[in-house]
Amino acid sequence: MNFQNQVYQTSTMSSDVRNEVLKNTYLLLALSLIPTAIGALIGINMSFMFLAASPIMGSLLLIGGMYFMMFMVEKNKHSFAGIVWLMAFTFLMGVLLGPLLQFALRVPNGASLVLLAALLTSAVFFVMSAIAFAVKKELSGVGNFLAIGAVVLFIAIIANIFLRMPGFYLAICGAFVIFSSLMILWQVNQVVRGGETNYISATLTLYISIYNLFTSLLQIILAFSGNDRR
Repeated sequence: MNFQNQVYQTSTMSSDVRNEVLKNTYLLLALSLIPTAIGALIGINMSFMFLAASPIMGSLLLIGGMYFMMFMVEKNKHSFAGIVWLMAFTFLMGVLLGPLLQFALRVPNGASLVLLAALLTSAVFFVMSAIAFAVKKELSGVGNFLAIGAVVLFIAIIANIFLRMPGFYLAICGAFVIFSSLMILWQVNQVVRGGETNYISATLTLYISIYNLFTSLLQIILAFSGNDRR
């Protein structure tokens, strides 16, 4: 009887921890959209001509800067400094939305296309989250697939910096839509099933997935509306 009570208490505590991580993850994810929006407003009004002068070097430096900030978030994920680094990272990512939003808002019905991409991103997020809750086991197979996919996509991005092929870039965007959707599914499932116990790390993964999903969808929508920025 005592053993049964102990198992029940452990299970309840584990459930409480998972619920707390999930709640904090969603809360921090919502908060991360604030610096992103502020950064986007600044980015829309910025000139990015300095990147046009040396697009390859500029792209590599930006990628290096983003990975450095993600590394700092992960390094400090057990302290308040991790949240500070995460807010700084999301602000930077908002600023980097500038060129894409500038282009989108210049085309006919550009604001509607941005809104459509945002709505589709939200729909995918909620659908993937719902599936993650419904699945009764950890999606370890999806995790292995995502690990390989991340390497392939990274190589494709670096290659396209030099190749600059519009069709290849659009294919990368399509791959990112699938990859990011599965990443949301996997990460939420990890939190729900107890595989991820750090809400800062979980928020970072979900934020990057949502960001990539939104930007990829917007570029695909722009391309199919006859306004390919590439």
